[in-house]
Amino acid sequence: MTEVNEVFKSNTGKVVMVMVDGPGDLVCDDEPMERLEEQNSGELGKKHIPVIEKNGSKVTVKMGEVPHPMVEEHHICFVELFVGDEVFRKFLNAGDEPKAVFDIGSSSGNLKAREYCNVHDLWTS
Repeated sequence: MTEVNEVFKSNTGKVVMVMVDGPGDLVCDDEPMERLEEQNSGELGKKHIPVIEKNGSKVTVKMGEVPHPMVEEHHICFVELFVGDEVFRKFLNAGDEPKAVFDIGSSSGNLKAREYCNVHDLWTS
């Protein structure tokens, strides 16, 4: 059974997010996909755990206490901000600054951020 917002990775590097709950396994190229666990501790966390800064309706998510590399072989691919039941998402590329800025308007609720690194997988605040 897959659940909304779970992230899976294939052995060839494809990454998918579940948009609707459903039974069964995710398969890519005849191989089962791995469900990625959200990480939020350890030595690698210094460059990966999202840091949330809120200023009115503007929310900035930075990658780690120490800026994350943003080169082709090692970078953040996307950042998500969960505000209550809403999800805001920004895609990043090599060369971009390792942060995302979201205007959440009048959305309210607990804030949670997560990001996907092409080398070290999924991290959460």
